[in-house]
Amino acid sequence: MTIAPKTLKEADLAQFVGTSCYHQHWMGIHYTDGVQYLAERGGAYWLIDAIASWQTDPRVSQDAMLQQFQFWTLTVNDNRSARLVCERDEGNVAVTQDIPFTDFPLKRVKLYFQNGVLHLPSEY
Repeated sequence: MTIAPKTLKEADLAQFVGTSCYHQHWMGIHYTDGVQYLAERGGAYWLIDAIASWQTDPRVSQDAMLQQFQFWTLTVNDNRSARLVCERDEGNVAVTQDIPFTDFPLKRVKLYFQNGVLHLPSEY
């Protein structure tokens, strides 16, 4: 069995402005068509899972600012490890998660989480 390579490119994500459908995650959050595309093409449903799971952590769930808006960034290192960071604002880090290995095809991706919906910056 051959596994198809991931075909996600950064330019592909820019096509998403708004969404026609909100997808429901099993942990209760929703996400847009652009995030669905990112997860499907980038093999990154785990990224949605990670962000959804952080919503129950007291550092996130009890932070009034994070209940309004969250800035998430996944940065993939050359050795294929990664770091997922949630910020309240530029440089104001709330939580980080080190990921020992990922085959996510992009070096970096940003996501926004607002009012229970995860979306791409271009969909904001």
